[in-house]
Amino acid sequence: MPLETTPTASICVYCGSRDGNDARFCAAADALGAGIAARGWRLVYGAGDVGLMGRVARSAQAAGADTFGVIPRHLLDLEVGKRDLSRFIVTETMHERKKVMLMNADAVVMLPGGAGSLDEFFEALTWRQLGLHDKPIVLVNVAGYWDPLHRLLDDVVAKGFAAASLLDFIETVPDAEAAITSLAARLEAAAA
Repeated sequence: MPLETTPTASICVYCGSRDGNDARFCAAADALGAGIAARGWRLVYGAGDVGLMGRVARSAQAAGADTFGVIPRHLLDLEVGKRDLSRFIVTETMHERKKVMLMNADAVVMLPGGAGSLDEFFEALTWRQLGLHDKPIVLVNVAGYWDPLHRLLDDVVAKGFAAASLLDFIETVPDAEAAITSLAARLEAAAA
């Protein structure tokens, strides 16, 4: 059942098209979807109905969230395009997908995922570094999943390939509940 009110914010979620091998990843996806709905926010995501992607969407839908999915034509079958979303957009390319997702969001949250999630994250981070947007980017570090990514980014800065300010563009939280709390504070501050 869709929310009766217009969403106050749109949250873009990057995450795996697989569940991973730790039940905490699935629990975080379920909690994030429910948390987005509880705040009256809209979920923006990759429109798949598999893995953590599908879990976030089903959880958000079950709690009444508006859902906005974007999927490239070549992934409709592989990612099982979830056509029962509030809005379902099919793009021609992966690049278009990423652009439409980010343009239609007020913030980015990244759950555990693979190469595709990393690609989305690094594009959002790069665009932030270049001043193309100023949206919050939140990593949900479930069970320390993103610790190696943090070490890589620290090394990039330490070896002189990015300014230390790059690290300020990312907030890391331990779980979905902390991501929701952080986003609520940041979005309210931005709206004030």
